[in-house]
Amino acid sequence: QVQLVESGGGLVQPGGSLRLSCAASGFTFSNYAMRWYRQAAGKERELVAGISSTSSTNYADSVKGRFTISRDNAKNTVYLRMNSLKSEDTAVYYCNAHFLGYAYWGQGTQVTVSS
Repeated sequence: QVQLVESGGGLVQPGGSLRLSCAASGFTFSNYAMRWYRQAAGKERELVAGISSTSSTNYADSVKGRFTISRDNAKNTVYLRMNSLKSEDTAVYYCNAHFLGYAYWGQGTQVTVSS
């Protein structure tokens, strides 16, 4: 059974930091590219960051220099370190795994940036 379980979300003040985790099971994690998406209220889901099976990374322009995606294949986990958080980063963050024609999603974790 494939599972992606996100954790680490919460309420943080502007300028603060959070680290999201996504624990994967039920598939060969190391083969899969991993992505973090987010969806703010009333907006479409958008790609935040991605990391390939060989650990090359890409980021949305809005988070470059503030967010870092990484993966630990030994732990079947992908991370998103978020620094210098802004109110516009408030959203539900989703983990995504994809490889060839297969794609899986987590249930999401809420990140709220507010004073």
